[in-house]
Amino acid sequence: MSIPRGFIDDLMTRVDIVDLIDNYVSLRKAGRNYTALCPFHNEKTPSFSVSPDKQFYYCFGCGTHGTAIGFLMNYAHLNFVEAVHELASRVGVEVVYEQGGSTPASITAFDDWYQVMAQAAQYYRQQLRQSQAAIDYLKKRGLTGEIARDFGLGYAPPGWDNLLKTLGTDSDMRTRLLKTGLIKQNESGRRYDHFRDRVMFPILDVRGRVIAFGGRKLSKSEHEPKYLNSPETPLFQKSSELYGWYLASKIRSLQQIIVVEGYMDVVALAQYGIPNVVATLGTATTHQHLTRLFRKLPEIIFCFDGDEAGQKAAWRALEMALPLLQDGRSVRFMFLPKGDDPDSLVRHSG
Repeated sequence: MSIPRGFIDDLMTRVDIVDLIDNYVSLRKAGRNYTALCPFHNEKTPSFSVSPDKQFYYCFGCGTHGTAIGFLMNYAHLNFVEAVHELASRVGVEVVYEQGGSTPASITAFDDWYQVMAQAAQYYRQQLRQSQAAIDYLKKRGLTGEIARDFGLGYAPPGWDNLLKTLGTDSDMRTRLLKTGLIKQNESGRRYDHFRDRVMFPILDVRGRVIAFGGRKLSKSEHEPKYLNSPETPLFQKSSELYGWYLASKIRSLQQIIVVEGYMDVVALAQYGIPNVVATLGTATTHQHLTRLFRKLPEIIFCFDGDEAGQKAAWRALEMALPLLQDGRSVRFMFLPKGDDPDSLVRHSG
């Protein structure tokens, strides 16, 4: 048995080498890269460099170099298979093997799931163009068609199985819809759409691929949450993802990021010329969130809602951020008037 190349390639897109090595060696930002004293030879001046863009490390002193797998093999003295298993466990996926020269379906599952998510995003965008109720809602919130296009907003129509009927054309596709959390299955085996009558916000990974959705309900039903996320899947772990990060990370010379609570805050602020904004996905700010942001920029500004819950969220964020502060890093907090959130404030105050 062997681990197929396709699985390893996908695994490497999920692992951040800076985050990995920083668990073993104290890295410091130096321009676009990170440096440290080399862990593989004795030195007094840092010559060990880690590139987040190339996902590669190199020591200018002893010449050792490699990827995340190579680092674990050299530093932790693991063999190749052990290193792959260690990285897979870090990102929450199960290592798969090919047998007898054939590739089992699970090897290509990731590519299949990405395609399913892309098809779902396209379907939701089409439905938005056909739903006057959803269009009116977005206009009422002050959003333009251009900003809706830039963020790929869509709409999941009411009804139990619209997406299921449209995309679930065969049993394999229905299984993929289930695995990606786009449909659910009850105890009796009945399958139905996870999102219904909701404005849809696609959540992108660092490569711009749709990995999940957030949905804001249009109905006034009190039996359903106002916002609903995709469930966690091998593609999506909400404790490490940030809504809007893919677009914000493309800003040239990005020096600071504003962390808000909601999807609509991100979109509204972007429309008003403030594009360096991300949102946590219905969860408290985590260590993974902060390390991801600090790798790219030196300053984080938290701007939560002006209510008691927002103040509690800010306090938790402060507690999480303090251990990560070092020279060149700063955390700031913006407290809004009671009853305001970033979306409402920017709309009535500019």
